Amino acid sequence: MASSNSVKDLVPLTGSDARIPRIGYGVYRSNNCKAAVLDALSVGYRHIDTAQFYRNETDVGEAIRSSGIPREDLYIVTKIQHPVGNSVEKTLESIRESVRRIDSGEGDRKGYVDLFLVHTPASGRVGREILWRALELLKEEGGTIDIGVSNYGTEHLFQMETYTSITPVCNQIEVHPFCQQKEVIDLCKSKGIVITAYAPIVRNRRSDDPVLVAIGQNHGRHPTQVMIKWSLQKGYIPLPKSDNPDRMKANMDMDGWELSEEEMTQIEQLDEGQDGAICPYPLNCA
Repeated sequence: MASSNSVKDLVPLTGSDARIPRIGYGVYRSNNCKAAVLDALSVGYRHIDTAQFYRNETDVGEAIRSSGIPREDLYIVTKIQHPVGNSVEKTLESIRESVRRIDSGEGDRKGYVDLFLVHTPASGRVGREILWRALELLKEEGGTIDIGVSNYGTEHLFQMETYTSITPVCNQIEVHPFCQQKEVIDLCKSKGIVITAYAPIVRNRRSDDPVLVAIGQNHGRHPTQVMIKWSLQKGYIPLPKSDNPDRMKANMDMDGWELSEEEMTQIEQLDEGQDGAICPYPLNCA
């Protein structure tokens, strides 16, 4: 059983000098993104996850500038979904614009994001290569510290070996007790690719599961907290999302308690494979 350590810990990334916070705050479908990010930062989050598709990169940028927290103390992730005009250069300009929306820089400091991901493999083989080439160029010019992927299955990761010498530092995929993605996670582990887990609390759709309820009662915790703790103890980086400051705080309250090996095993048995996924489509993209 992997140790959960502290949510304040930083996780090393293979091939990078950077480290990623052990838990992050996701802003997909955030009702008031700027206010939500400021609330998340106030309760201790330092890792914020956005995307072009979410249409709130500007809000994230405004929030981090308003927070007063030094930029180097924050870890900001964004994503691009499809190439622009089947052109590496046009795609590069699109991701440069994302960086400008999030961090325009100050004085002599160049703006940057900490991690830029390919959002899905849905662009096909040629499109994925265009996206990756653009990200490599952004990394070379300092617009992002690291690059990675999201929603990539095993075949997508194997295919990357044919067009890049840079291994993605991260694969952000849907992972929770009901969709455990064991095959792709095993491959990522073998390559030193960190797993960031989106929808780690299944968007609160499975909090009435009797196994999670019982385990939560053992620890005086809510079932959603049990799911986050499971993710941490598996060595993943969960990205829980809530616009409620009290729930944000509860989602960060992971220190000082552990799930037992028996409880971890009980949760392992909840896996429904892709039938348990909220977003099962990306791994099936050719």
